[in-house]
Amino acid sequence: MVEQIVVIGLPTAEALPVVSLLVGGRRHLDSVAIAPGVRTLVIGGDLTPILDAIAAEAGTVAVLASGDPGFFGIVRALAGRFGPAALDVRPAPSSVSLAFARLGLPWDDALVVSAHGRPLAAAAAAVASAAKAAVLVSPESPPEALGKELLALGAVPAHVAVCGRLGLAGEAVVHTDLDGLAAGVWDPLSVVVLVRGPSVAADARLAWGRTEETFAHRRGMITKSEVRAVALGKLELPRHGVVWDVGAGSGSAAIECALLSPPLRVFAVERRPDDAGRIEDNARRLGAAVTVVEGEAPAALVQLPDPDRVFVGGGGLDVLDAVLARLRPEGRVVATFAALDRAAAAAERLGEVVQITASRGERLPGGGWRLTGANPVFVVWGPRR
Repeated sequence: MVEQIVVIGLPTAEALPVVSLLVGGRRHLDSVAIAPGVRTLVIGGDLTPILDAIAAEAGTVAVLASGDPGFFGIVRALAGRFGPAALDVRPAPSSVSLAFARLGLPWDDALVVSAHGRPLAAAAAAVASAAKAAVLVSPESPPEALGKELLALGAVPAHVAVCGRLGLAGEAVVHTDLDGLAAGVWDPLSVVVLVRGPSVAADARLAWGRTEETFAHRRGMITKSEVRAVALGKLELPRHGVVWDVGAGSGSAAIECALLSPPLRVFAVERRPDDAGRIEDNARRLGAAVTVVEGEAPAALVQLPDPDRVFVGGGGLDVLDAVLARLRPEGRVVATFAALDRAAAAAERLGEVVQITASRGERLPGGGWRLTGANPVFVVWGPRR
């Protein structure tokens, strides 16, 4: 049984310990001087045979890794198999810390995600509207693939730095934008840093039910802020998943969903070209990652991934039926109606309904206040779980 596992982050100024087995990627093994008689084992895609070989070793094993092996590295797998007490971890600066150091930026406020051995789509969704983020890419998910994924998501524009081969010969830091990231051919041994302007960072707060004036819209064609606040609460947004805003109008509901939970994939479906353009402008200005689908529901829904949450702000009962047919298990739909008969028919399908009547305060010429009531709106939600 293995006596000890020394996990060494490269580059290192230390001499390698005396071991019977040295484990690492091909480039890691090629970068160090290996003592005579030491056996080597190259890490491939599947770690199971590597872990089995380490377990069968009678002496001390050294495992080579890049930077800090406890940061999205092999320490997780080793600790899971052998326990933390069996490990002697000797980290070097992580690739992410080196990337931000090269850029002269602090990174205690950065979102860090990995696309190394993990779904690229999830990594892209997580950083699509983050004010500051770093993505660890890989040969299977290179920087250009990340760029294409971000553009497909409708990600908020960002300044991009591709930091390649950090701490190695051939190190390079290249500045670009999302279009340049998607169009380029980049070294897969990179960290991609995305930084957005202060307007996005300033809006990074937990808020919903923003005023109608926040969004450019056709006169009156927007879900009122009080109704939208209730509808968003009834949606019970998950951390991850797919959201549809059908009959999106100004996109206010879609944009607020995207701002509340940036990892969500949010689609705004709108049949009018002028409104679709306004949604794109509103999302870009407010820093929300929203994909705008121009078309009329239910036909426009066919191309979309199945939803976990749906807000129906426009369309008839045929649209609601089409949404329910596609809803994922444990999903939820919220719809708003001005007419009682349509709200009642929707409530038969979904199970819950409430009428929202809000009166807003207005200043009188003499300095006093009066309340002005808005038209009542029915909010329907479900299905019941």
